[in-house]
Amino acid sequence: MNHKIAVIGSGFSSLAAAAYLAQSGHEVTMFEKNDTVGGRARRLERDGFTFDIGPSWYWMPDIFERFFADFDKKPSDYYTLDKLNPAYSVYFENDRIQIGDNLEAIKQTFEAIEPGSAQKLQEFMDKSSENYDIAIKNLVYRPGESPLELVTPQTVKKLGAFIGNVSKDVRKKFKDPKLVSILEFPVLFLGATPGNTPSFYNFMNYADFGLGTWHPKGGMYEVILGMKKLAEEQGVVIKTNAPVTEILVDEHGTAEGISLDGEIHLFDVVLSGADYHHSETLLKSKYRQYSEKYWDKKTFAPSSLIFYVGFEGKLKNVDHHNLFFDTDFTKHANEIYEDPKWPEDPLFYANFTSITDSQTAPDGCENGFFLIPLAPGLEDTPTLREEYFKKIMDRFEKLTDQKVMDRILFKESFCVNDFKDAYNSYKGNAYGMANTLLQTAFLRPNLRSRKVKSLYFTGQLTVPGPGVPPSLISGKLAAQLINKHLST
Repeated sequence: MNHKIAVIGSGFSSLAAAAYLAQSGHEVTMFEKNDTVGGRARRLERDGFTFDIGPSWYWMPDIFERFFADFDKKPSDYYTLDKLNPAYSVYFENDRIQIGDNLEAIKQTFEAIEPGSAQKLQEFMDKSSENYDIAIKNLVYRPGESPLELVTPQTVKKLGAFIGNVSKDVRKKFKDPKLVSILEFPVLFLGATPGNTPSFYNFMNYADFGLGTWHPKGGMYEVILGMKKLAEEQGVVIKTNAPVTEILVDEHGTAEGISLDGEIHLFDVVLSGADYHHSETLLKSKYRQYSEKYWDKKTFAPSSLIFYVGFEGKLKNVDHHNLFFDTDFTKHANEIYEDPKWPEDPLFYANFTSITDSQTAPDGCENGFFLIPLAPGLEDTPTLREEYFKKIMDRFEKLTDQKVMDRILFKESFCVNDFKDAYNSYKGNAYGMANTLLQTAFLRPNLRSRKVKSLYFTGQLTVPGPGVPPSLISGKLAAQLINKHLST
């Protein structure tokens, strides 16, 4: 029997879930509050420049391939991928290290910096690859409903990897602080510090050095457009400018539909891919699973201050992706997680897609995306944004040995207040809830409501966690769970 299903939000997880549910024969309608689909992965176009508003890294291509294969499709049916070489550059105070597009090249880079480290990197990557295999085959495609899901012959052997942490593991093998920073960087995608991330998650290093960094021509938003097309091919109806104001629950405690400012739409199932905290505020308080106290105690991934800048002329000494680690990593991390405040000397990230993808900027120009990770919930004012733009641009000019401030055609910014306004994001977080030991798998907010029948959730605050590939998986898990319960 087919059912009518409402999907709230249109980010990666919602689009994935909607496509799977429609494929199963259900009548799926998606409601998006903004005027375009994509959730946090939207696009900014101005004066011939194109920017991804949110996610800008394409990692774990195997996850995208698996998603499209579920519909007998390939990513190349919807967008074109290029592997980046170098994958990215890392800037330190007096040095710039380029990370190549294959492990052998990266081992040579490591060996030149710290003799003996090539062999150590190979050993580290062998373990990382093994963990990646276990994660993808045994863990991340499980719905987080029971701790027993984690118990397999493979995971039992890895119990120790949940006691140690990534930071200790890296420092056991590598002494040079630059190499340590490069190896600790990938777990930042999980929204926690390396010291608070279980050792098992070093599989992110395999995602980095083993699988490489890719770029969809036109930007990450091309992936969203591909997923939108796929969902519509399955029969999903997408409504934009349609903010859901209430999730309706009948007298038996079953979700019966949604309200758009009093306009009632009845459904058999409601799935929310909007921010989990916000989704629960759409319910009467007695139907909410998690209290404000619960959310306040959780460790959230950072928010961000992002600048989108159009530059006249081409830039030098930069690559497509660039990490600026010329200040104290630990100090900035503490200012995000331990003592939340605006950072004194922030690390930052910049990308210039126009270096490898000419269609994202006018001829002879460069598009710049600059991001500073911040603690969620901070005060956000135009004055602070300007102060921090000047801070990072001063350093950018010095580290890349060029003047750029007088070549800025325009700039726009996005920060805590915008994350709240655009995405109803809890405390303005950018990446969801951190993957710490006590916020992993079944310890994350549930895919299925414990208080309301026929109500489900998906996205980066639930399983498996933050990031684009996990969001695709989250959509699949939610759809499987819905199909399972509809068939019983």
